[in-house]
Amino acid sequence: MKTQLYAKCKVCDFEALLKKKGYAYFNKGNYNLNIIGVRSNQGNKVTNKYDDCLVVIYNTDSGWKRQIYTITTEPGLKLMKAPSNSKGTAILAPGQYRGAYKIDKHRGKYDALCQRNKVVKVYRDNNRNEIYDYKPENIDTGMFGINIHRSNEFWTRTTIDGYSAGCQVFNDPKEFNSFMTLVKKSAAIFGNCFTYTLINEEDIDEMV
Repeated sequence: MKTQLYAKCKVCDFEALLKKKGYAYFNKGNYNLNIIGVRSNQGNKVTNKYDDCLVVIYNTDSGWKRQIYTITTEPGLKLMKAPSNSKGTAILAPGQYRGAYKIDKHRGKYDALCQRNKVVKVYRDNNRNEIYDYKPENIDTGMFGINIHRSNEFWTRTTIDGYSAGCQVFNDPKEFNSFMTLVKKSAAIFGNCFTYTLINEEDIDEMV
């Protein structure tokens, strides 16, 4: 989906942005993946749409490549209205999670990038309304199974609904398969350990 956010992700100097934030940027070797989630600015409203982007930047023998996929970094309406955790629905907090991910089975079913190696930070939203609450006092840190996976195996969806209880979720299964092909190629070279960086759309805007 070619959105305004997609256009920003296409031209953003992510290397400069990540370095500005003090984050690692991987530029040594082919298929050393920079996996970057970009959360769209929707005024913290629950859109129930896949309106975020996942950007993968990496080098190859023929030069640098950039893949941009459609995902959600936030929970759908169903989970916001009925949290599955007593503390509240998880929403991954922006940050760089160095080496926190590896290829494993999402819920024991299919290969995805799964939180296995290190803790992550999530906001806990428990007031069951249609606004995402990004309050520092509600941050929870731990091993929560905040994975990077897909929604339906065969088709795209128009709404998120019960997907993404903190996870980063692809809408298009073809895009997810493309992503996993890159991930597995990288793992064969650098090992099964990946860094995920989540930023906000405003971070891109500040670079202009």
